[in-house]
Amino acid sequence: MKLLRHGAAGAERPGILDAEGTIRDLSSVIDDIGRGTLTRRTMDHLCALDVTLLPVIPADVRLGPPVSDVRHFIAVGLNYVDHATETGTPIPQEPVVFSKAPSSISGPTDNIPMPAGSDMLDWEAEIAVVIGEHGFQVAESNALSIVAGYLLCHDVSERRDQIHRGGQWMKGKSRPGFGPLGPWLVTPDELADPQDLDIWLTVNGVSRQSGTTAKMIFPFAHLISYISQFMALEPGDVITTGTPHGVGLGLKPPQFLKEGDVVELGATGLGTQRQVVVASMGAQSFERLSARQ
Repeated sequence: MKLLRHGAAGAERPGILDAEGTIRDLSSVIDDIGRGTLTRRTMDHLCALDVTLLPVIPADVRLGPPVSDVRHFIAVGLNYVDHATETGTPIPQEPVVFSKAPSSISGPTDNIPMPAGSDMLDWEAEIAVVIGEHGFQVAESNALSIVAGYLLCHDVSERRDQIHRGGQWMKGKSRPGFGPLGPWLVTPDELADPQDLDIWLTVNGVSRQSGTTAKMIFPFAHLISYISQFMALEPGDVITTGTPHGVGLGLKPPQFLKEGDVVELGATGLGTQRQVVVASMGAQSFERLSARQ
């Protein structure tokens, strides 16, 4: 299944993509796609539906992040050898784990607000997993069984805040709009091998990133098991798993995003995203958006 959420920001409704690529509304079946509806039981129920009986949603509807009310947005850094090399960082012996604020999550075509004074705004195409079952100290051999689905993630990063403001990566990763997710949450049965997915990103039509999950240092199962040694994973938690080479910081000379730039990214079976970099939304605009969520 390809699950999604459609509608205005803060007022999204659950949906599903049918076999012909038509968006169908799931509001009559479930309230939303999130912590309470990502369990194996609910997924089995949705899988058994005749989706052709569900209402059709116009193709030009805005798509929001496919998962609602995320409590933990966990990220993994330096998980591709070529990316670690391009940033001059030693290959990690254990996963590098940090957090992105859940308030950074946005839809796959929402604008990226550029912070005032930013001059090191960077791109990172990634693939994330969404947890569907409670898991604490999960064995690696069982880790993929608690995955509700996979989805595309753009780990937008302000490198000055990340690198030069006290060493806390979360500072450069958590502004509103810095975590576009989607367009869909793809259930595991639709992916023959999550460790064999191509991933790419362009800026203004120029190819910047091209990689494959086959080259991850720590594969999905290892990351889920590893993170679950330090915290209990819960339904709706999002883990984004690192980016391949080609980020702006690694170019020679480095190149970063500016207002008006268009970023597009995609991955095998997971759809595509497209964002435009715009001036920062400002505190008042963000407060109005937050009030609707």
